[in-house]
Order: sequence, then structure tokens, then C-alpha cells
Amino acid sequence: MIQTERIVSPMSNEGRNTYVVEHLTNALLELLNEKPIHDISISELVEQAGVGRASFYRNYECKEDILKHLLNEKTAEWGGDWDENSGAPLSEHIRVMLKHFEANRAFYKLLNDRGLIYLLKDVIVEFLGPKPEHDMISAYSSAFAAYVLYGWIDTWFQRGMKESADEIADMFKAQDL
Repeated sequence: MIQTERIVSPMSNEGRNTYVVEHLTNALLELLNEKPIHDISISELVEQAGVGRASFYRNYECKEDILKHLLNEKTAEWGGDWDENSGAPLSEHIRVMLKHFEANRAFYKLLNDRGLIYLLKDVIVEFLGPKPEHDMISAYSSAFAAYVLYGWIDTWFQRGMKESADEIADMFKAQDL
């Protein structure tokens, strides 16, 4: 029998792993609210999460990997729309992305406040950046768009997200990018 998320036994390996990942993630976010990531030890993290040290290392190599995993989960929310609406103008995809950041403001503010917003760069480059099948012009154009967008998002976060997602998307669209 194939187990789905709803019927996974808490005693199965998958159930235990889900528990570990969830508790490590929540513990790291709680600790990040108190102090920078470099001041959080693995021992403190696993104690806060209520899991064993081996459980951490079975799932992650470093604390940032927890955040990368969470970022991938969060960005899957708008990533699905990205794939489904592949024919839509880039400006509309960017609007969806920015609205996601706005809706999850507390999480992204925490990343920004702790100097971890750079982790978002890889996600943006994954969606917008060059792909192996791109020709030379497309590859450089995609890289340009991805890194420009990351710069805009970083600046938006640094400015405290004063402007709305729609304002940023409209300004980006006005640049004819």
C-alpha cells in the first residue's frame, strides 16, 4: 500500500521523519526570533526541537539547510502557478511571487533581519535563471532578469517592504524587463 500524507503512520519512517523536520523547523524559527543563526548551536536546536542530534544530521548538513527546505516549500506555493501559467507575461509571474512575499511578510522579515535573505537568491535563479537548454542570448538574458529581480526584492526587504507587491511589480514591468 502506498501511504499518502494523510494516512502515514506516525510510527513509520516517513511519519517520524516528518515529525523531526517539522520540529527542527519550528525550533529554528523560534530561536531565530531570539538570536542570529550563528549563535544557535546544533545542541540547542535539537534540544528545543525535542529530537536527537542524529536526527538533525540524517536530514540536514547545516542549520541553513532547514531554511532552504522551508523556502522550497513556501515558494512551491507560487511555483505551481508559475508552471501552470507559463504563457503569462513575466510581469504577472513576478506579481504572484511578490504577493507571496507580502503574504508571508513575517517569515521573510525574519530572514532579512537575521541576514539570511540571500538564501532566496537560489530560489529566484531556479525559476528565472538560465537553463542548460538555453542558447547564449537566452541564458544571459535569463541570468540578467533573475539577478535584477533578486536585487529588487532584496532592496524591497531592506526598505521594510514599504511599497506594496503591486507597486513593485508595476515598477518592474515599467522597466520592460
